[in-house]
Amino acid sequence: MSDTVLLTGITGFLGGHVALELLNSGYTLRGSLRNPQRADATRQALEAAGADTSRLDFVTLDLTADDGWANAAEGVRYVIHSASPFVTTMPKDPQELIGPAVAGTERAFTAARNARVDRIVLTSSTVAIVAGRRGASRLDQLGPDDWANPEDGRLNAYATSKVLAERKAWEMAYDGGPELAVINPGFISGPLLDNDPGTSGAVIRRILTGDFPMLPKLYIHQIDVRDLARIHVAAMKDPSAAGKRHLTAFDTLLLKQAAQVLVQAFPDRAGSIPTRQAPDWLLRILSLFDGDVRATMNELGYNPYLDASRARRLLCRAPITGAQSVTDMARSLIERGLA
Repeated sequence: MSDTVLLTGITGFLGGHVALELLNSGYTLRGSLRNPQRADATRQALEAAGADTSRLDFVTLDLTADDGWANAAEGVRYVIHSASPFVTTMPKDPQELIGPAVAGTERAFTAARNARVDRIVLTSSTVAIVAGRRGASRLDQLGPDDWANPEDGRLNAYATSKVLAERKAWEMAYDGGPELAVINPGFISGPLLDNDPGTSGAVIRRILTGDFPMLPKLYIHQIDVRDLARIHVAAMKDPSAAGKRHLTAFDTLLLKQAAQVLVQAFPDRAGSIPTRQAPDWLLRILSLFDGDVRATMNELGYNPYLDASRARRLLCRAPITGAQSVTDMARSLIERGLA
């Protein structure tokens, strides 16, 4: 019988691709979702992508409630905890993001520890490394052992939630928990498995449809979702992955460059795709009135070198380029009638 993996957040963009990678690799999969009514659609999406779902079942879990976590981890060898709240509009109360992120990580880790799981793989983010550093002269080269600092007041609610949730995981790992491997991905792009574009898909869709009249000077440190799913599965068993963070971003694109890639790939849409870059002074004015713009101000123009060598070792193949990945995501959006 194959090893059983509990995957939280199976209905998400990343979660679906991790599920596909696990099933294609022969694992028995227990996928968690918050709404059980999404189970059939999730199964159908995986089957449409070529997966054998006979080794897939579902459990209902909520990051903010204890119900079901102990039973979900029973008989499981590995846990991949990819579920975490994410919004494109920052809430007025940061605890709307921070509370569920930290509590969900604590519940996943507690269930894994009590079930004597071998290893838990946590999906964190590059924001837990990179965020809030713009203007710091010595921090232009960052690696997986660097941390963003939520105490300095420069992080938005999402970045703070990722830092504090990951801190909670390491705290519990050091306190007798299962082995922990952390994956810190950047902007996740690539083809969709269903009609939910997710947060990264929403950004690409807004570029395709011209919702942004001009683009801020923001760099996306990019990873293709197919590569990222493979890295998550490799991190479950590779002995070198335990006890480490894995900064996972193999390519960097300025948003303007991403838009130019889309113009070349879809010339019939060139008239609607924005390619002008908004001046920083204009964004500073807008940030006085728009909380979403204000949440990005500390990252404008910041493009550090990121050391992703640990993740490259887990991937064991050439990564999909940022241009190809963004194009594949855009094509997927268009084919599904979402853009």
